[in-house]
Amino acid sequence: MLPRMRSFCASHGDIFHYEVETVEQIGEALRTIARINPKVLVVNGGDGTVQAALTELYLGDHFGGSPPPVAVLPNGKTNLIALDLGAVGDPIAALERVLDIARSGIEEHVVVRELIALSDGADGSRPVLGMFLGGAGLADTILYCRNKIYPLGLPNGISHLLTAIAVLATLILGIRTRFLPPAARPMKVSMMRQGQIDGRFSLLIVTTLHKLLLGSSTAGASTSGPLQMMVVEQRPLPLLRALFAGVFGRVGRAQMDGVHFERGDEIRIEGERSSVILDGEIFQADAGKPIILKTTAPVPFLQLAA
Repeated sequence: MLPRMRSFCASHGDIFHYEVETVEQIGEALRTIARINPKVLVVNGGDGTVQAALTELYLGDHFGGSPPPVAVLPNGKTNLIALDLGAVGDPIAALERVLDIARSGIEEHVVVRELIALSDGADGSRPVLGMFLGGAGLADTILYCRNKIYPLGLPNGISHLLTAIAVLATLILGIRTRFLPPAARPMKVSMMRQGQIDGRFSLLIVTTLHKLLLGSSTAGASTSGPLQMMVVEQRPLPLLRALFAGVFGRVGRAQMDGVHFERGDEIRIEGERSSVILDGEIFQADAGKPIILKTTAPVPFLQLAA
């Protein structure tokens, strides 16, 4: 894809193209880009690349407190952020759409999203920012897919299907081998002022995106707040209920046994060696070292869908 991207950018004089090889170079990239005062900042990569760029964009203050709207191209192994913003298919076609919007006026296409700020809660610690967090069995599943399935070199769709079959085999049939995802570790999830949930969970999702897995949402949650959370207990029936509800777009619209929906502005995750993944980057809660999730002020993004 990169040769095509370079050729396209070289043929359009209103695109300033800056390539980085590591996330450590993103800060210098944004400092340089800020000098040209861009209309739109376009990120070409997967969710992990977007997460690193958003963290530096928000915390680095390279644009004097007024960053340009961010457009995300559909690239990388996963890109839920691009999907939420209406960017699907060919990244070059998406970039052409960004150009058209930038030339004709971006105002009607700008939307705002809060970001998840992940930290250990200590004063002065630098949070990591993102928009989609997966934990409990979901984190184990993502790591299993990344470490065991992706190396097989199969197309993404087939890789995700094989991963789903492996997860169902372990949960429903109770099969446990080193070639399958491990059992989820116990954890405690607390939402400020709304109590806590203890146990083993097959799914833990926290997001500020408007779309969750399978196109579902937490619109039916009993409380309000920018952090949307879905927790599914590690039992076959709750997981099947959640999956079927997601397929038919009914997740969050009604109470389901073993499936919890909440909205709020602060979440605390505790456990022993319990992993969570924020937009591709792994973090771990441990004994006496919880993970704290809060939200940022709204950040502008460019919506590509009509």
